[in-house]
Amino acid sequence: MENKIIDIGVNLMHRSYNQDREQVVERAAANGVTPLVITGTSLRNSVEAARYAGRLPGKLYSTAGVHPHDAKSCTDATMKQLKQLAAQPQVVAIGECGLDYNRDFSPRDVQRKWFAEQIDLALEQDMPLFLHEREAFSDFIATLKEQSVQKAVVHCFTGTLPELKAYLEMGFHIGITGWICDERRGKHLKELVRMIPLDRLMIETDGPFLTPRDLKGKPQDGRNEPAFLPHILQTVSRCIGKPVEEVAKATRKTSEEFFGL
Repeated sequence: MENKIIDIGVNLMHRSYNQDREQVVERAAANGVTPLVITGTSLRNSVEAARYAGRLPGKLYSTAGVHPHDAKSCTDATMKQLKQLAAQPQVVAIGECGLDYNRDFSPRDVQRKWFAEQIDLALEQDMPLFLHEREAFSDFIATLKEQSVQKAVVHCFTGTLPELKAYLEMGFHIGITGWICDERRGKHLKELVRMIPLDRLMIETDGPFLTPRDLKGKPQDGRNEPAFLPHILQTVSRCIGKPVEEVAKATRKTSEEFFGL
């Protein structure tokens, strides 16, 4: 593929990559996927992601944040440390942060408190937000509106038409994963993706999770990785009826401008 594409969300510090992390990055580049944005999901994970990304400037970037599952571990000291991470050049967004009422691994009031704190940090640092929402749309959108958030990407969007419209009306970007390749759960996404303007659309693997269900020659361990992003790109291109090269070029430009790469 002539145009390189960007994976805006890969959990590269996940333990499943411990044995071959460098090879994963190399395989991605060999398949035209570079740079990668490593997702930070806890303070410790964000520190590790920033450290690893710092080893390969221009090829790796990272986010710094606390996922709602880990909100229960947040303190004021956590926010101070996230602020220090945000000052590093390879750290390009605050997150993954948001609300998750599906698992409730952290109490909902605690999730809301630290989500709002991370929004404040992003606004203070003039950085974009990398967002997570699951079964919490009403509180999620209310918090974002209350704090007048303008620059954000809703990572791994799997929601409804009204939710998509609300995000687009707020000027948000949308991240599409291999969920769209699932003929069972992702059928509605094939329709909705047509509504996302190319200057708001980004693609991601969310590896090691969400391996495209229709991927030929899937790895035996089922692990997803950035090298599979072209498969997601092809599915998205087919759904919106545009050439792969055009969508590749557009999503790359959109990602570069959003994250300031």
